[in-house]
Amino acid sequence: MSEPVRVAILGATGAVGTELLELLDYRDFPIASLKLLASERSAGSYLTFKGEKLLVEAVTENSFEDIDLVLASAGGSTSKAWAKTIVDSGAVMVDNSSAFRMEPAVPLIVPEINPEAANYHQGIIANPNCTTILMGVAIYPLHQVQPIERVVVSTYQSASGAGARAMEELKVQSQAILNGQDPQPEIFPYSLAFNLFPHNSPLNHEGYCTEEMKMVNETRKIFKAPNLRVTATCVRVPVMRAHSEAVNLEFAAPFSVTEAREILANAPGVKLVEDWQGNYFPMPRDASGKDEVLVGRIRQDISHPNGLELWLCGDQIRKGAALNAVQIGELLIEKNWLKPTTSMANISQ
Repeated sequence: MSEPVRVAILGATGAVGTELLELLDYRDFPIASLKLLASERSAGSYLTFKGEKLLVEAVTENSFEDIDLVLASAGGSTSKAWAKTIVDSGAVMVDNSSAFRMEPAVPLIVPEINPEAANYHQGIIANPNCTTILMGVAIYPLHQVQPIERVVVSTYQSASGAGARAMEELKVQSQAILNGQDPQPEIFPYSLAFNLFPHNSPLNHEGYCTEEMKMVNETRKIFKAPNLRVTATCVRVPVMRAHSEAVNLEFAAPFSVTEAREILANAPGVKLVEDWQGNYFPMPRDASGKDEVLVGRIRQDISHPNGLELWLCGDQIRKGAALNAVQIGELLIEKNWLKPTTSMANISQ
């Protein structure tokens, strides 16, 4: 049994924060004490953990003095604002935002892919973007057998990726349309109900949005493959929870569909879902609330002899965010890696 640690959740009242709380209970995380932190607006509310009501506190300079592990899910600006305070207090921050992901000295971790990199932190470990995590868990087992040369991915991203308020907005907009009213967008730039649109994050000079470039750059870093060719198209769709992705993989030589199916059927964090006779493959409703990434419809790319196609669905809030962070915390405790190291020599970032 691992020695219990003192844990804080920063951003405890958000969609990912409440999922973190549920997972810490569900997975029997070794907790000596638990502190729930949020903004002044949310302070004073209560959340339930193991049948006990815990007070949500406003985060302050003194919040981390008696903490070993901080699970941060409050957004990039908040993570940046409190990172130095957290590290100076002696705690490790597992950060769910994009604030530190591409910093060379910050490990970017998916435990099923690169757990060893977590040992080389300096007080901060980054949780990858949700779409990157889901895709990485599904394709890395194939990459280990035969290195992938090119990835072409299209994502179909649910409202949950924009948080609890976006999920509620989708409900309200859907009801408005059914009542013959015009839906009013607030969280998204356009109505998501009965609609879809390319991801609305900022575009770069090449026409790629921030969400798409996260998949490109983060996959390269996690796989330790800086020259891996990756291109992505990210789309927001009117699904409440769980993202879907269509992935095309190119290898240097043909990759047997039978072998790929067998590999993924036994891969950690993956569940193979294929009923070819029934034309039944992974769907967001099946993936919602599940830990595994559901993968199916694995087939030969008829346009390229060395290509494979696959389809996946995964819960963005769970494995795409909260679960991955909790797994990182479990890894740090199990391996006794909570204390930072100053050496990055053994890890190629």
